Amino acid sequence: MLAIEITLLVLALLVGWGLTLFALPGTWVMVGAAVIYALLAPATGAAAIGWQALVALVVLAALGELIETAAGAVGAQRAGASRRSVVLAIVGSIAGAMIGASVGSPLPVIGTIVGAVLGAGIGAFGGAMLGETWKGRSLDHSWRVGEAAFKGRLLGTAGKLAVATAMVLVGIAALFF
Repeated sequence: MLAIEITLLVLALLVGWGLTLFALPGTWVMVGAAVIYALLAPATGAAAIGWQALVALVVLAALGELIETAAGAVGAQRAGASRRSVVLAIVGSIAGAMIGASVGSPLPVIGTIVGAVLGAGIGAFGGAMLGETWKGRSLDHSWRVGEAAFKGRLLGTAGKLAVATAMVLVGIAALFF
């Protein structure tokens, strides 16, 4: 029975990692799965997860959110983005990630990942440009803000994926060591 629980936790950690590609709260899915596992699995023994691992996962999840949000917002704001552009860049990045993953899906795994990441960046670019154009800003200014949103989104995604990878490793290490 415990082997099934361990397998489900590892699967949930990997699904959470994948959700981060789509600008979804995958790191918090990982935390939730680890908490549920800790509550349902034996409190002691070889496959128990201690409170230290749970705290580490929460801290890492918060760090991942901070990195993702800060990278995108700071990049766009440095280029002079309005709040509307920042919000539309976030919405665009979520939609772009989903569309990009669909477009990249004929190439399993790699195509989906690359499509989701690039789609999120392109969506952030389009959303930021739309927001600035909607505010009546020049095309040149809108382009600079869109470009900054694109770069920020890519950096934020890379940072959050690095954190999510660390979370998978912490979760697995907590199970087996």
